[in-house]
Amino acid sequence: MKHEIIRVRHELRRRDLAVSRVEYPTPGMLRMTLTGEDLEGFHSPSADDHVKLFIPQPDGEPAMRDYTPRRYDPQSQSLVLDFALHDGGPATLWARSAKEGDRLQIGGPRGSSIVPHDFDWWLMVGDETALPAIGRRLEEFAPGTPVATLVAVEGPAEEQALATRAAYRPLWVHRPLAAASDPAPVLQALADLSLPEGEGFVWIAAESRVAKAVRAHVTDVWGHPKQWLKSSGYWKLGTKDSHEEFDD
Repeated sequence: MKHEIIRVRHELRRRDLAVSRVEYPTPGMLRMTLTGEDLEGFHSPSADDHVKLFIPQPDGEPAMRDYTPRRYDPQSQSLVLDFALHDGGPATLWARSAKEGDRLQIGGPRGSSIVPHDFDWWLMVGDETALPAIGRRLEEFAPGTPVATLVAVEGPAEEQALATRAAYRPLWVHRPLAAASDPAPVLQALADLSLPEGEGFVWIAAESRVAKAVRAHVTDVWGHPKQWLKSSGYWKLGTKDSHEEFDD
């Protein structure tokens, strides 16, 4: 069936891994490579999957947070995670101080929503927290796939150079992190954007208020089919560990 979105569940397993590398693609993004034999059998078929991190805490009870597998290499048994350093939560604090050899347990992904690559074009809208999923999907597109991304970041220093074989058009919106829950800058950029002809898929992930507003624009103003859209609130200002799905 054309454009069939497949949802699958995975066997849950907790894996104990070691930090092997920490780097900074931009000043506000920390990239961590985790390795270990426990990655044997790790499976993440969708670019926006989430794994659960069990963050060590002083009281011995781990804090749990969801993160996107940015890249997985079964040959080297290595998993790459990106941490947007826009808050002072337990995952960010732990990542900032992590060094080679530190241990971290992960679980999942619990499930995957696999969107086929048979659409005529793609539009991906997000903020800093969406860049791991956007970057991964761009790497997976077939050569020449028409793709546009619209990403809100703090400034030019946070614009990532994302590798892809797609026919890629990157668009960036600059706004202070204090205004990350204000949809106005992103909506203004969308108003200047025209969609290509044909059947496309729109993927949205950002602060919850922004994701809701973008979804409303895509469906109500553009009239884009809801079944060819996925919209998520990856975080919510003032709320800990929030993740919302807005699809009907």
